[in-house]
Amino acid sequence: MDLKEQQAYILGAFLTLANRLQVLGDQLDEKITMKQWLLIAVILKSGSPAPALSDLAAMIGSSRQNVKKMALLLEKQGFVTLSKDEKDARILRVRLTEECMVYFAGRNREEEQFMDDLFQDFNAELTSGLFTGLTKLTANITRMEAGSPDEEKE
Repeated sequence: MDLKEQQAYILGAFLTLANRLQVLGDQLDEKITMKQWLLIAVILKSGSPAPALSDLAAMIGSSRQNVKKMALLLEKQGFVTLSKDEKDARILRVRLTEECMVYFAGRNREEEQFMDDLFQDFNAELTSGLFTGLTKLTANITRMEAGSPDEEKE
C-alpha cells in the first residue's frame, strides 16, 4: 500500500472503530453510555469543579445541544447537577455529584480490564507511536476547524 492508500485506510478505520468502540463501551454498563462516560471524564479532566456546558461541548467536539441532552440524562440519574453561573445566568455549569464519584469508583476494576483488553499486545513503543500520531491528527483537525492556512510540513 502506498502512503495515500494507507492514509485512506486510517481514516476509514477511525470512523469504523469509533462506532465499534462505542458499541463495546455501551455494553460495559447498562446505566451509562460511552458518550456519557466521556462527558464525565472530560468534566473530571477539565480542571474546573463546574465547567461551563459550552466549554465541555468544545472539549468533546460536539454541539452544545447534544451535550446538554446528555447532561440532563446524567442529572436524572444523579450523576451531575446543572446550575446557572452566579455571575452570568446565560452560562450553564455542570458539576459531578458525590453519587457519581462513588459509582465510578465502584466500577474501576471493570474499566481497567476494558483498557487492558483494548490495548492487549501494545508495548510502550507502539502505544507511544499511536499517541504521537493521534496528537498530530488532533492538532491538524483543530487547525482545519479554525480555517488556518497549512503550516509548514516537516
